[in-house]
Amino acid sequence: MTVLEQAPPTKPKRKHKPNWQFDTPLDTSEITAMLDALAQLELPGEDGEPMENERERIQINLGLDLIDQNWQDRDDFYAGGNMFVYFSTEQARAVTAEIKDPALPKKTFRGPDLFIVRNVDGSYRRQKWVVWDEDGHYPDVIFEFLSPSTRQRDLGEKKTLYEQTFHTREYFCYEYMDATAIPRLYGWRLDANAIYQPLSANERGWLWSEELQLWVGEWYGTIARETTLWLRFYTADGDLVLTKAEIAQRQAILAKELAEIAEQRAGEAEQRANQETAARQAAEAEAAALRAELARLRGNSPT
Repeated sequence: MTVLEQAPPTKPKRKHKPNWQFDTPLDTSEITAMLDALAQLELPGEDGEPMENERERIQINLGLDLIDQNWQDRDDFYAGGNMFVYFSTEQARAVTAEIKDPALPKKTFRGPDLFIVRNVDGSYRRQKWVVWDEDGHYPDVIFEFLSPSTRQRDLGEKKTLYEQTFHTREYFCYEYMDATAIPRLYGWRLDANAIYQPLSANERGWLWSEELQLWVGEWYGTIARETTLWLRFYTADGDLVLTKAEIAQRQAILAKELAEIAEQRAGEAEQRANQETAARQAAEAEAAALRAELARLRGNSPT
């Protein structure tokens, strides 16, 4: 299944260039000084602020679990949730200052709810994502879970940041708090001009992620003892991507069914063996009786 492609805008095409490339070469001493200054900053990995609600934490962990299970045989990606993403000296210094001084308003961007970076070494965990330590890799896919307090910023300021600074290829927003919202799921993908174009939903309301090669859509069920609508992933064929716990549960059910089949077959084999033994014993008894009768008729004693 494919997603309907959006017609490209008619505005003049602008050159898409990564944020770390420049029109004119920089003095290497300036770059070295900048990196040294960044290295001296103790970049926080968290601010100690609790999440807005428990359901948001569950949804983020669910997304991370599903990505890890779907790509469990790969180590060329990194998925992070509720993690700081540092992308410039100005932002890094502002975040550091805000955390050190509780009196300062916390208005500087910290990071998305959930993000995936492709074509990186994913064999180890990070406490934070630092773009200049990751060869300039920004998130390729970002998810934000909207709430009344974050909705305006997620659909405005952050969307602009992800489009124009991060150049994140796909951006999804999900109205996890408002069951009456229409739509509940939004998605955009960068076009050839590095401008976000909205993704079209299929007949189920799912959006296709080219980067993940998965459908993004809702699912009703129980996660962490809470039964509600959750944002989940589906394969290209429409099969639900399972969590680690769901895979283990299905494996346990399958193992139980196989054990029951094996037990049934063993019982049937034993029954057949008992029947064969009984039949053989009956045949032997019948043969003995026939031999005895034959001997009697010949006037001889049985042997």
